[in-house]
Amino acid sequence: MEKYDKKAAELIERSYQTPEIVNQRLRTLVALALTRGESVLDAGCGTGLLLEQEALAVGREGRAAGIDFSEDMLTYASARCAGLEQVRLQQGSVERLPFDDASFDALSCTQTLLYVDDLDRALTEFYRVLKPRGRIAVLETDWNGAIMNSHDQALTQRIFGAWDVALVNPNLPKRLRPLLTGLGFANLRVEAIPILNASYAENSFSANMLQNYASTARRRNIITADEADEWLAGINRLIEEDAYFFCVNRFLFTAVK
Repeated sequence: MEKYDKKAAELIERSYQTPEIVNQRLRTLVALALTRGESVLDAGCGTGLLLEQEALAVGREGRAAGIDFSEDMLTYASARCAGLEQVRLQQGSVERLPFDDASFDALSCTQTLLYVDDLDRALTEFYRVLKPRGRIAVLETDWNGAIMNSHDQALTQRIFGAWDVALVNPNLPKRLRPLLTGLGFANLRVEAIPILNASYAENSFSANMLQNYASTARRRNIITADEADEWLAGINRLIEEDAYFFCVNRFLFTAVK
């Protein structure tokens, strides 16, 4: 399991402010349809980017709670939400949510379940803390479908395949729908949110993640240090040739208790 320490928190803080992820947050907010006075939980709130927007949507009359296992993530979230009195942050696990039954009108969870050891327990906890007719929005990525232009496609697939080793629950979107319906969630909808970089831009999601892709595969001994350097050099050549291309699909699952 990848450790979300200070370095990882810095990467999330940077990459999650790129235009593609801003769009992802907006679509999540639209799906949740929060109103003033409601209560919302962001399970795995990270650096607080979505939680801040949720807090603004429910207003001071409402309640916006964020929980994350990483104290380094919460440091960012605390600073970001410091002026919002409706926000409460807590360190903890989504497998054991420290909240009463039927506590929230809505719950969001972004790119967190892929790291969770007991997936069934986490989803059961989500169901438990939601009020009757409470809404849920879960977003996860299908790394098996990632594509990228490269001078060595076999090496690229090995690098992207490292996520299958690094994650507890890789490629979760394929399995998530029956898990949610099995718990009793209804009115389930699924929409694709592609992260598409058809050309290179320094402030794009994939540009911020290139080094992380290579270093993750290197740490897992899937590629050598020389192969990591070779792959990154090849990507840089494609950037110079204006031949850069990257796409991966994320999927937003929404449902009602």
